[in-house]
Amino acid sequence: MSPFKDLSRSQPNDAFYDLPPLGMDATAIAADVRHYFAHTMGQDRNSRSAYYPYEALAITLRDRLMERWKRTRQAHNDADCKRTYYLSLEFLMGRTLCNALLNLGVHDAAEQGLYDMGLVLEELASGERDAGLGNGGLGRLAACFLDSCATLELPVKGYGLRYEYGMFRQLIEDGHQLEEPDHWMRDGSPWELERPEYTQRIQFGGRTERYKDATGRPAARWVDTRDVLAVPYDVPIPGYRNDNINTLRLWKAAATDEFDLGEFNAGSYPESVAQKNAAEHITMVLYPNDASESGKELRLRQQFFLASASIKDVMREWVRLKGKNFSEFAAKNCFQLNDTHPAISVAELMRQLMDEHDLDWGPAWAITTKTMAYTNHTLLPEALERWPVRLFEQLLPRVLEIIYEINARFLAEVASRWPGDSERQRRMSLIEEGHERQVRMAYLAIVGSFSVNGVAALHSKLLVEGLFKDFYDLWPHKFNNKTNGVTQRRWLALCNPGLREFLDETIGDGWVRDLDQLERLAPYANDAVFRQRWRAIKQENKRRLAQTVKQLVHVEFPEEAMFDVQVKRIHEYKRQLLNILHVIHLYNRIKRGDTRDWTPRCVLIGGKAAPGYYMAKQIIKLINNVARAVNRDPDTEGRLRVAFLPDYRVSLMEVIAPGTDLSEQISTAGKEASGTGNMKFMMNGAVTIGTLDGANIEIREQVGDENFFLFGLTAAEVEQRRGHYDPNAVIARDSALQDVMNLLESGHFNQFEGGIFDAIIHTIRSPHDPWMTAADFQGYCEAQERAAAAYRDQEHWTRMSILNTAHSGFFSSDRTIGEYNRDIWHLDAVPPVPL
Repeated sequence: MSPFKDLSRSQPNDAFYDLPPLGMDATAIAADVRHYFAHTMGQDRNSRSAYYPYEALAITLRDRLMERWKRTRQAHNDADCKRTYYLSLEFLMGRTLCNALLNLGVHDAAEQGLYDMGLVLEELASGERDAGLGNGGLGRLAACFLDSCATLELPVKGYGLRYEYGMFRQLIEDGHQLEEPDHWMRDGSPWELERPEYTQRIQFGGRTERYKDATGRPAARWVDTRDVLAVPYDVPIPGYRNDNINTLRLWKAAATDEFDLGEFNAGSYPESVAQKNAAEHITMVLYPNDASESGKELRLRQQFFLASASIKDVMREWVRLKGKNFSEFAAKNCFQLNDTHPAISVAELMRQLMDEHDLDWGPAWAITTKTMAYTNHTLLPEALERWPVRLFEQLLPRVLEIIYEINARFLAEVASRWPGDSERQRRMSLIEEGHERQVRMAYLAIVGSFSVNGVAALHSKLLVEGLFKDFYDLWPHKFNNKTNGVTQRRWLALCNPGLREFLDETIGDGWVRDLDQLERLAPYANDAVFRQRWRAIKQENKRRLAQTVKQLVHVEFPEEAMFDVQVKRIHEYKRQLLNILHVIHLYNRIKRGDTRDWTPRCVLIGGKAAPGYYMAKQIIKLINNVARAVNRDPDTEGRLRVAFLPDYRVSLMEVIAPGTDLSEQISTAGKEASGTGNMKFMMNGAVTIGTLDGANIEIREQVGDENFFLFGLTAAEVEQRRGHYDPNAVIARDSALQDVMNLLESGHFNQFEGGIFDAIIHTIRSPHDPWMTAADFQGYCEAQERAAAAYRDQEHWTRMSILNTAHSGFFSSDRTIGEYNRDIWHLDAVPPVPL
């Protein structure tokens, strides 16, 4: 806790608080950069590191964010408005500097001010580390949502964890993925503001003590706990040129001041501070590997730490403004749970309302079920978190008691609706019976929430027909769809400056706030001069991407070739394997001399495999081995190049998306909840090859079948084939797939690594392959041939590219957040107090 008390004898006057607005022109920005460089960084003309000018520029911008940030908070307080709290274990923010410049509207002024001092903005910006606060699509979506909330002036606050280390830095050595720590916070972050006065105390372990309060009411308290402090760090989230700055509050774990003095005095210093070290581990690393028991414990600690600290923070502010009167709490607050990770918030809000604020069960449950809203992001049953009851008993005994009570009351409701249906009660119970009893966290989220949404039309449909059917039968009114979106500020305006300028010149700059305005581009697809300029911009973006590939992996990508790209987390359901099988097919065609009407192609694949995911790592190894064989073969020169780009991250995607021609979205139908990479590629004029899965369906609806390369089994067809799927028969009927399997099984790509790909081969040939890779191979190859033929007609391809961008307006996160607000949050937009 902060040692500083409230001011008593000191009484600052208005002169202490009132400051003139900071200048937004090049001269004012340059003056502040020089000031911070010299007086805060302590640097002089002998300094050669780009770090210090970057830091000085970041603080200069943070000052300008700060004055708008305070006025946003003031406006929210003055309006006494309803607020939403977005709880997520991940926020994949990427780099902050250029986004702040764009949204503040000072990019050109800063660039000019730096130029006048002999500095290059691009050079400073390129040195910023990606914030290691997320893993993939879930965290990046959360970042896009915060951007949209700020731009729409909605009072939404993000809550997450301040990880010291990101997931990991991915290295490739002899084709294998290696992991090394991503200490992104090594030099600190100039964008955050520590707020120690709002530190919260989080409980673990201990036991429940029953007692009667002063009125004789039975009550419970959680005692003998091992506590950890949650210290908040605030990050400003600027809206687009509206002076509105929302907040992302990140919690850092710290030890309490107490330690075992007896142990210390006895000479056992390590033991005396062991609890301190254990406390700080909670926010040390993003997503520990939960395969081990210690990993599971740490993951549950992270989830409860986030939920408890965030809810306590909201309660602190409520009590400060309203006292102990919670009659309007549900009308003024909403918690949005980003996937199942924060589901424990349901039980923790109940605990705090009852144990710390003296509410009875009925009023507490009424508040909880009117404030909690749950977004589900997965169709994979194994991804719906379950925690051993034993672990709850050890770490969160009081919370477990509340979950038991929620479950008992819920099952009574189920029994009332379906008398005697014990099988249904077993299926719907929050506690899964078995060898080791488990708490079903997704079910807890559903029972405790008033809204449950999926993130694409197909995903939401499959949830209510499959995973959550029993709950839909009980509460159909709870379920809804909110198709994901991405922010066009970062994923078009920022990452594709050439296209941004061309769009502004053609249709004005209103599209940056209202992406539907891109529809006005559609008629220009028939304009030959417009198409020529469009192609020139794409070629420049491809040149930048080719330079990046060469720099990182030393593979030459000829810019006239079709850039065929698949970048996403490595997982069997996303089917990077299908992609590399097609590469082997193309390689085999080249070796056979089947190159008539050939389309030169550069295949780029990137993504991280979870450290404990053996098959995903084997797929990375196969991709790299195939790439090595293809790229070294003189017969492939000018026809085919393959590269695996290591350490895929937000800042790399900002280069990749503008330079991509063909976007690979090839997951097994019914497995991808939504996808957001597909939207980023579409906005930047890439054409999609994909299955009817996730948001691909809506992309195809928006752009038209003629501008989308469709293939593969539908979700219904995938389910129909289960139980009698025969991949070996599929292979026997397809000579191209036979040739591919022969190359794999002969060891052509692993001549000195015998048997290394046997597991992959077995999976492809297994009738139990849930991803049905062999079943979709022929359709995929045919779709790839259609794409190759279309690319050879550059005028036709450019029309397709323009129309993909023109019809991407639906996939703005502004639209998604508008729907969340209309249907779930019901917030009023609150503009900041004017400067």
